[in-house]
Amino acid sequence: MARAAAAEAFSRRLGAAVRGLSGAWYNRHMAAADRAIRARLPLVDLVLEVRDARVPATSAFELLHRRSPEEPDVRRLVALNKADLADKSETEKWVAFMKQRGCSCIAVNSHSRESINELLNAVRGRIREIKLGVSDCTGTVLLVGIPNVGKSAIINAMHQIGRIGAAEKGKLKHAIVSSHPGETRDISGYKVASHPNIYVLDTPGVLSPIFANDESGPRLVLTGSGRT
Repeated sequence: MARAAAAEAFSRRLGAAVRGLSGAWYNRHMAAADRAIRARLPLVDLVLEVRDARVPATSAFELLHRRSPEEPDVRRLVALNKADLADKSETEKWVAFMKQRGCSCIAVNSHSRESINELLNAVRGRIREIKLGVSDCTGTVLLVGIPNVGKSAIINAMHQIGRIGAAEKGKLKHAIVSSHPGETRDISGYKVASHPNIYVLDTPGVLSPIFANDESGPRLVLTGSGRT
């Protein structure tokens, strides 16, 4: 009882502190990234949204909220990253829930080669479907998400193990990976696969200036996405 009361009191204090900082993280860099992502959304073939598997609802990317929840989102693939840190049964429920809503979803551990291969195969499959089965084509993917959900770690892993020619492997570039949110400032392109050729655009993390509810802020702070 004492521990539960202490935890509840801590949660209230943390919630009050986060509310007091509401919108402080939404600086000019984040606003510029917001505009850049909005401009590119209609131009790419697929949107790969990365969420934190520990808080899949709270870490949803605000810009992708659709007008009609019942409308299948055929151009979006959701990756629930850090699945190794989350409750496996809860993650499985979320994957099933997203698929019921018409959105492809996969659990991911960015530090597992096997997991990244599964993600790459899912991206290839979605691109082939969108391109109507044409294998000799080029697909573009926009990688989006709030800060610190592991977007850069995912794109580096995909870039390393994707089916890229040996000559290109010597020219690999890497996205900055950091435990501090906001390290990615610009939109950069990376080739992650051949046959079909797939290029992923890595984008800065964007966090809405207003939280959906009082619980969202503390959850993001505790998982590392709300730090500034």
